[in-house]
Amino acid sequence: MEQIRWPRTDGVDRAQPGVVVALIALAALAWLVTSERMAGMDEGPGTDPGPLGLYLSIWVVMTVAMMLPSAVPMVAVYSAVESRKRELRRGRLRAGPAAFAGGYLLVWIGFGIVAYALSELLIRLDADALSWSRGGRYVAAGVVAAAAVYQLTPIKDVCLARCRSPLAFVVGSWRGGRLGATQMGIEHGAWCVCCCWALMATLFALGVMSIVWMAVIAAVVALERLSHWAVTGRGVALLLLVLALGVALVPGEVPGLTIPGDSEMRSMDGAAASSMHH
Repeated sequence: MEQIRWPRTDGVDRAQPGVVVALIALAALAWLVTSERMAGMDEGPGTDPGPLGLYLSIWVVMTVAMMLPSAVPMVAVYSAVESRKRELRRGRLRAGPAAFAGGYLLVWIGFGIVAYALSELLIRLDADALSWSRGGRYVAAGVVAAAAVYQLTPIKDVCLARCRSPLAFVVGSWRGGRLGATQMGIEHGAWCVCCCWALMATLFALGVMSIVWMAVIAAVVALERLSHWAVTGRGVALLLLVLALGVALVPGEVPGLTIPGDSEMRSMDGAAASSMHH
């Protein structure tokens, strides 16, 4: 029996323009809020995320900023299919796209909580061993290298294929109503986490409060999900491997990487210089 092959489409041209504009505007606002709230908080690898409440308030906005743009095609296709079904059945206007996006973001918020718990556990087990002056740089490099390896695994390919085929996912997973939309968003979010968890782990390894690395990881996620180039996975893997070697061997030469302790040392030097002038 011949296997049915779903067409690959970004779906933006089929969606109501208002849905796309709203998602992009929300993501842009999240970037502005994140950059303001995280200013001066980047201490490089091993940055203390602070109390859970503070971390969550930042993580939620970070998630909207980083992950929502690459989810626009999927939400757009959902909006188009829902709109068409509503026309055929003459149903009432529903907030399906918002529920879909909410379910998607909910999964990423859950991922952030798990990542926070793991980082706190590692610190409590042996904080000294993870310090930058000892094994910290090699732990960070190891996480980045592991992300490079994951890029080349079959499970990565399977998850990425699901994320790249909005129409196939929406039609194959359709559930009606707000609750159904939320469930579909959660399912899509689970596939997305499976696809991108290693890249997000790289963000934690390099500095979870770094605007620079947030932008880099968000760009890589968007490139992977919105393009269909076969070389994308291998190219990202190669870049991650080079980055891992840089962090391990020449961290001071890695662009955008804050070396733990450098900012504090600069502050101390500045205070000392100021006191000498007085």
